[in-house]
Amino acid sequence: MADTNKLPSGFLQRALGVFGYSRRALELVWTTSRPLTVTLALLTLISGVLPAVIAYVGQLIVDGVVHASQVENPDTRGVLMLVGLEGLVVIAVAASQRGISASQSLLRGLLGQRVNVMILEKALTLELAQFEDSEFYDKLTQARREASSRPLSLVIRTFGLVQNAISLTSYSILLFAFSPWAVVILVAAGMPSFFAEAKFSGDAFRLFRWRSPETRMQMYLETVIAREDGVKEVKLFQLGPRLLQRYRDIFEKLFVEDRKLTIRRDTWGFMLGLVSTAALYGAYGWIVVTAVAGIITLGAMTMYLVLFRQGQSAVAAILSSISGMYEDNLYLSNLYEYLEQPVPIRPGKAEHGPHPERGLEFENVSFTYAGARDKALNGISLQIKPGESLALVGENGSGKTTLIKLLTRLYDPTEGRILLDGLDLQEWDVEALRRRVGVIFQDFGRYQFTVGENIGAGDVRYIDDAERWKVAAKTGLAAPFIEEMPDGYNTQLGRWFKGGRELSGGQWQKIALSRAFMRSEADILVLDEPTAAMDAAAEAEVFEHFRKASGKKMTILISHRFSTVRAAEHIVVIHQGKILERGTHESLLAEDGQYAHLFKLQARGYQ
Repeated sequence: MADTNKLPSGFLQRALGVFGYSRRALELVWTTSRPLTVTLALLTLISGVLPAVIAYVGQLIVDGVVHASQVENPDTRGVLMLVGLEGLVVIAVAASQRGISASQSLLRGLLGQRVNVMILEKALTLELAQFEDSEFYDKLTQARREASSRPLSLVIRTFGLVQNAISLTSYSILLFAFSPWAVVILVAAGMPSFFAEAKFSGDAFRLFRWRSPETRMQMYLETVIAREDGVKEVKLFQLGPRLLQRYRDIFEKLFVEDRKLTIRRDTWGFMLGLVSTAALYGAYGWIVVTAVAGIITLGAMTMYLVLFRQGQSAVAAILSSISGMYEDNLYLSNLYEYLEQPVPIRPGKAEHGPHPERGLEFENVSFTYAGARDKALNGISLQIKPGESLALVGENGSGKTTLIKLLTRLYDPTEGRILLDGLDLQEWDVEALRRRVGVIFQDFGRYQFTVGENIGAGDVRYIDDAERWKVAAKTGLAAPFIEEMPDGYNTQLGRWFKGGRELSGGQWQKIALSRAFMRSEADILVLDEPTAAMDAAAEAEVFEHFRKASGKKMTILISHRFSTVRAAEHIVVIHQGKILERGTHESLLAEDGQYAHLFKLQARGYQ
C-alpha cells in the first residue's frame, strides 16, 4: 500500500478539483425532491440566525436584571417579556432542528433509492465483458458501498456550512463591537484542526480504494459460507473453518491499516484541538478582565463569552463541514466514475435482413478475450439455414459457448463477421436480434420467483401472460410436474422466500427449456448443454421433443452425448477454437477422426 502519511503534492489544487462533485450532488438532491430540499434550506437558514438572537436577548435580560436590582421599585414586566421572547426563540430553534432532522430522514430514504436505481440502470447498459473484469467489479463495489449515502451527506454538510456561516457572521458582528481581534482569534484558532482533518480524510479514502479487492473477497466468502448454493460442498468438504479463517485473516489485515489511521487521526486531532481550547480560555480571560475594569457591562460580558464559545463551535463546524465535504466528494468520485463507464454505441437499426433464406453465417470469425494471449475462436466459418439443425461438439473450453455469445452479441468478433438473413449483425438492432434467438445456457438462471415468472422471463413482453406460460411449459415438458404443485404456476421457487419449493436439477432444466419456448417469434433456438443433470433417456426425450417443436427454425445444439448429437443435420467438431471436422454423423464416423474416436469412447461406456 502507498504511504498515507505523506501529504500529497498539489493538495490544494486536488482538493479544489474534487469539490466539483458538490454541484452534481446538489443537483441530484434537488431533482430527487424539490419541496424537501427547499424546506431543508429554509430551516437551515432559520437555525443559523436564531442562536445569535438568543445571545443578544440574553444580554438584554442580564442588563435588565442588573438595572432592576439598582432601583427601589423595579418594573419586572420588561425583563419577563424578554424571558418569554427568549423562550419562544428557543422553541423556534428546537422546531427548526426537528424539521431539519425530519427532512434529512425523508431525503435520505428517497436519495438512497434514487442512487441505487441509477447504479442498477447503469448496470443494464454495460457489456458482459465489463462484468467479467475484476477492476470493474472493484468500481461497482465502491460505488454501491458508499455512494448511496454520500450525496445527502454532502448536501447536509453544505447546508450545515451555510447555517454555521450565518451564525458565525452574526456572532462576528456582535463580537466586532468588543474587538476586531476577537474575530481574528475566533477564526484562526480552528484552522490547524481543519487541515489535519482534511489530510486524514484523503488518507481514509485512499485506504478505502486500496482495499476494495479484499473487501469484495470478504463479501464472496460470506456468500459461499451462508448461501444454500454453496453450503452443501462447504459442509461435505469441511471447508467452513478454512474459509472462515480466511475471512478473519482479511479482516485483521484491513484492521491494522484502520487502526494506524485512527490513532494518527485522533492523536493529531487532540493535539491541535488544544490550540482551540487555549484560544477560548485566553479570550475568556480577556473578556473577564475587561468587564472587571468596567469597560463593558456584566450583560455584555455574558453575551461575549457565549458568543465566543458558540462562535468557536461554529468555526469548528464550518471547518468540519468543509473537510467532510472534501471526503464526500472523494467518495462521490467512485459513483460518477462508475456511472460514466463508457457504453459502446450500437448504431445498427435493422430488424429484418434482405435474404432470410441464407439463415445464419459465420465468415472467418475469430475472437480473443480481453487480457488473453490465445484466441478463443480462430477462423470459424459455417452456415445454418432455416429448418436445419447444427450440433457443436468439442472438449470443455474449446469455444462452443463463446460462439453462442457472439451470435447473441454479448461479444463482438475481433475478426471476421456474422450475418443473419444476409445482413451483418453489426447492422441489426440489438433488441430485435435478441428477440430472434432463444437460448438456454448451461448455467441458466434459477430465479427465486414464481414458476410462471421463471418461464415468462423468456419474453419480458409477455412475462405476466399465464396462457403463454402454459403453452411454453407444455412445449418444454415442464407442464406435468408444474400441474402437480398445489399452487401450480403461482408456486414460489427456491428457498430464499417463505413457502418456496426447490426443484430437482432436471426439473429446473425443463423450466429453462420452457423459458426458451416463451419466445414464440424466435427462429434461432440454442441449447448449450442445458440437460446435463438429466439421465440419457430423459435427455434424448427432451431433444427429440425439441427437434419436433422447432419446425422450420434454425437449431443449434451443444452436448457431450452423441446419442443426441447424431440426430443433427450438421455436426461441427471444434478443437482449441478451430473447426477440426464437419459433416453428418455417418460421414464423420466414416472419416474415423476425432468425432469417431469420441463416439466410440462414449459408446464403450454403455457396453
